[in-house]
Order: sequence, then C-alpha cells, then structure tokens
Amino acid sequence: MKHWRGWGPNEGETPKEITSGLRDLLKMLVGDPSPLPLATLNDILKTVPTSRLVNHALVDTDAESRLRHARGQSFPDWLAMRSGDINCFPDGVARPQSTDQVRELLIYAKKNNVRVIPYGGGTSVVGHINPDTAEHPVLTVDMGAMNSLIHLDEDSHLATFGAGATGPQIEQQLQQHGFTLGHYPQSWEFSTVGGWVASRSSGQQSLHYGRIEQLFAGAHLESFVGPLDLPAIPASAAGPDIREVILGSEGRMGILTEVTLRISPLPEQEHFKVVFLKSWDAGIALAKQLVQQRVALSMLRLSNPLETASQIAMHKNEHGSQPSVSLGHVMMTFAVTGSVQHCLGTLSAAHQMCANHDAIDDTTDMGQQWAAGRFQSPYLRDPLGNSGYAVDTMETAINWSSITASTARIERAISDALLDEGERVLAYSHLSHVYRQGSSIYTTYVFRLGSSYAQTQERWRKIKSAGASAIVACGGTISHQHGVGKDHRDYL
Repeated sequence: MKHWRGWGPNEGETPKEITSGLRDLLKMLVGDPSPLPLATLNDILKTVPTSRLVNHALVDTDAESRLRHARGQSFPDWLAMRSGDINCFPDGVARPQSTDQVRELLIYAKKNNVRVIPYGGGTSVVGHINPDTAEHPVLTVDMGAMNSLIHLDEDSHLATFGAGATGPQIEQQLQQHGFTLGHYPQSWEFSTVGGWVASRSSGQQSLHYGRIEQLFAGAHLESFVGPLDLPAIPASAAGPDIREVILGSEGRMGILTEVTLRISPLPEQEHFKVVFLKSWDAGIALAKQLVQQRVALSMLRLSNPLETASQIAMHKNEHGSQPSVSLGHVMMTFAVTGSVQHCLGTLSAAHQMCANHDAIDDTTDMGQQWAAGRFQSPYLRDPLGNSGYAVDTMETAINWSSITASTARIERAISDALLDEGERVLAYSHLSHVYRQGSSIYTTYVFRLGSSYAQTQERWRKIKSAGASAIVACGGTISHQHGVGKDHRDYL
C-alpha cells in the first residue's frame, strides 16, 4: 500500500537512504544539513477535525482516509505531511465505481453546498488538490476504482478507460491486446489518465507518441449542470474544439469519468542511447538539428554539465563503471522506438548527426540504465529530507533562440535567492522535451532545511518566487507539464 505521506516507500518498507558520495557532494556544494523532526501518523490523526458532511452511503469520513487525501506532492504539501501541520483536510472521501455514482455524488454535493475536488493519483506538485475548507465542506472524489479498459477499437486505434486508471494499469491492459499508449510522465506509477488530461501532461516519449493533447480523443464528463460527451472523431472543422476546454481545466469543469485515447501498436524494438558533447552550446546545436530535421526519435534529453556530472557519479556508484569524459561535457540521452527497420534507419541518421557534432558515444549502457530507473527520481525527496536537504523543481518551455540565456537566468535567480541568508542553493537543468520551435527547461534545485518547518517554507517561497519571476521575464510559460494549481496562479 502506498505510504500515507505520499511517494514511497510503500507501507512496511524500509526508507531509502542517500549514498555517502551524494551526501559528501551536497555538504561541499550546499552545506552541512540539520534534519527536522517528523510527525507520526498518530500525531496527525489527532488533528483531523470532525466532518461537516451530511451522511451519504458513498462518503467515507474516516480520519485516515481524509488525511491520505488532504495533500498532493508539492513542496508545501511535502513539508505539511512531515511537520503534521496539514490544515486542509477534506470533510470526506468518496470512491465511486461508476459514472452513475459520480453523478449521484455531484447531486448530493450541490444539494448540500459542498465543494468537490476530483482526485486521481494525488501526484500534483503545484497544489491542485488541496481543499479550501474555510467556508464550505469539501468532498474529495477519488477516481481510483474506475480504472478499467471499457472499450477497445482496434481498427481505429482507440481505447476508452475509466478516468482513474494509472499508467501501469493502462499499459498492462493495452499490452494484453498488443497496444501501448506510450505516455510516461515522471508520475507514471501513480498518476491517472483523468489527471493527465486535466493538467495537460507530457510524457517522456512525447516526441514519438505525442503529448496528452495529441493522445486525448474524447471523454465523458459529469458536472453540476449535467453531463458532457466529447465524441472521439479524427478531425473536425465544426467550430472551436471543446476538448480544449477540458484539457488543462484542472477539475474546474467537472469530473472526467471516461477518457478515450489514441493508442499505438506495441513497438518491435526500443533503444535508449547516450552520447556526450563538449559543451552546453554544442549539445543545444545537436538537439536543435535532430528535431528540426525531423530525425524520428522517441525521446531526447540534454543534461547540463552539473547534472551530467551527477548522473555519471550515480552511474559509477550503482554499476561500477563510468564513461571517459571530462568535466564540462554534457550528456544527451535519446531513444528510438518502432519497427526493426525504422529503428535501424533512425539510429543510423542520429549517429551520423552526432558524429558531425563530435559527440562521444557512451559504452557503459547509461541509456538503458536511465530507462530502467526513469521513475525513481521522486523517491529521492524523502531520503534527502531525512538527511536535512530539500529538493524541488521548476520547469518552463521557450524558443530555441532563448534557451541558453533563459536557462542561465533561471538557474542564477534560483541560486541567488537565499544569498540574504548566507545560504547556497544548488541548481541544475536539463532539456526534457524538444520541439522544432523550442524546448522545455527543467530545473532541479537543492537547499538546506531551515531550523524550523516555517523557515524552510519561507526559503522555498523565496526560491519559487525568484525562479518563477525569471521564467516570466524570459518569456517562458509558467509550466510546460506540471500545470497551474495554486503555486503558479500568480504567474499566469
């Protein structure tokens, strides 16, 4: 069972620890840490207030259920679940098993003036699902029970799922029939298709399969004013696309109960490769050429020198080998997916282009190792926290002409955000999704916990404000893949 604090370990598992090498590196770059005390489950359960909801057969008002649905995975959520200072418990949790039950719950909520929060996997990192309990009772509707493959149209390559289906549930059910969705956000293990649509998710291999807006073909939505059916049609010129009203709506339009998706046959082959380039600018030039000349990769990721060095160090620690490249090099990870013939042709074109840019081939299998562990990064947050460090991310998307300057400006704003406290912030970036017009920039930052949870929250607020302001000043979007939620609403 998923841990009550959120992202792993599962209940009963021993928490992971960071390696001694990573601990020593962070001490050198950020400073000596001081961990903060952790609230226990029993401590927090004592703070859950009495529910204000009128009884209903589908509504659970148990204290632990309400705690488990009180917060997502944003940095303030993480602090709240560790400190015990939650302050936003829903009054109840419902787990519908059908569209009819969702409709029944909305009728109940409307009649009793109850606010409703749709809940998928609880993986929001920007405050999407936190109840505002000041004025009205709040009901969280957990869609996890509605996770089945409802209909498969093999001729049209369409599949309809219950909106509560997670990434693994979708792939397991599709692959039995020889298909895949191919949508792999970082939160893939826990996030749901309804959440992907509502927050405009982007998968790691969207270069091949498409972002969720390309995969989203149709849906059924229940709202306070009635149902909405969006038929799955290949294309239309009949006025505005109503799907766009649902995409990115973050739960404000209603509750998605069914989602129809465009699927693909399972690929015959998939290869993940790594090459190294002598500088960030050299890496940018190669990435831009690969995507603008339409080399048919399924993924392309470019890590800056600091992230590259950390990736190499972790690879050596885990696998005992490392590529022979000097400091300052950047790591490009790319993938090819498809038929044997397609993969051979695409790899040949990619390797020729890499050679033209003097790229160095990795011989230690870092590409396949990256693919095997690509969903593990979120599991580092708690071990780092237990050691006295905080980690969070920011992301944007911007045109190629502004990538280098914008990356530097965002990193500098984040790194300098705590100078008034004499604190160092470690910031490093990678390009995670590339387009012919530009790319996303994904920046990770690490800093020391404060002497209290309140001081730590204030440090995060200063960093977040500095980074977000830099993104806006650069002309980037405030979010490429995380959404708006509460954390980004002031920067739209």
